[in-house]
Amino acid sequence: MRILVLGATGFLGRHTAERLRALPGARVLDGGRSPGAALPCDLAGADPADLAVALRGAAPDTVVNCAGVTGGAATALTAVNARGPAVLCEALRLAAPAARLVHLGSAAEYGAGDGARSLTESAPTAPLGLYGAAKLAGTLAVTGSGLDALVLRVFNPLGPGSPPTSLPGRLAEGIREAGPDGVVRTGDLSAHRDFVDARDVARAVVLAVTAPEPVTGVLNIGSGTAHTAREVAEGLARAAGFRGRVDEGGDGSPRSAALPWQQADITAAGRALGWRPEYAFDDTLADLWAEARLRPVRAAR
Repeated sequence: MRILVLGATGFLGRHTAERLRALPGARVLDGGRSPGAALPCDLAGADPADLAVALRGAAPDTVVNCAGVTGGAATALTAVNARGPAVLCEALRLAAPAARLVHLGSAAEYGAGDGARSLTESAPTAPLGLYGAAKLAGTLAVTGSGLDALVLRVFNPLGPGSPPTSLPGRLAEGIREAGPDGVVRTGDLSAHRDFVDARDVARAVVLAVTAPEPVTGVLNIGSGTAHTAREVAEGLARAAGFRGRVDEGGDGSPRSAALPWQQADITAAGRALGWRPEYAFDDTLADLWAEARLRPVRAAR
């Protein structure tokens, strides 16, 4: 089985490619902008016809799209997260219409939960910002493509390799830089999120890739339990032996204030793929810290 992973050098892409390479008989091809990629491409600016030529050469049985950006200019957010999946679907229709597509969406497509009910796949999509809107546009391009295509709508991923652009990554970096008795300054950490281990996300991708029959539409991939961002900080502090103080008086994220609670209903993923998360919240945070503490400490600013 030939599997093309787009965005294989990103946080979720690395975990996903590693899991897929462990499949018997699988040949995993990396695709993206990184030097040495087996299929060099940039979905944000690619021409569908040119991408189709490259896809014919790669001849994938399955394409996994982990490419995406969470911040930056509006042009990048929309080009990568909205235009990119649309271009990929058009190119696949031209070059490999029988190939399976597994695309990673985002819980930001939903918007705020009501604080009481878990979000099912039939919940209204009402994204609160451009990132969520762009990811939703990408999801609609995939689900409307007519391909053997599935969107895994990922909630808040964390785990080893969490980037410093994410809240868990920033917290780990702050604890490491503060030292065991220092102060870590953050914004308000009261928002509830559904945090899911990136390795569980990767396992969901593997199950989607190897499903014997097509599984289409959208499936939530989360833990099924909402935790506060404060619990993430506390768990990382325990793992690090941090005795200092977390000061929540800093500037917070406007999006967090507008989205105080979100939790996934993961029943459908269990029914369709036989998937459930395996990693416990505290174990994930311990593994995140074990990896983060080995990174070089940034120079003082």
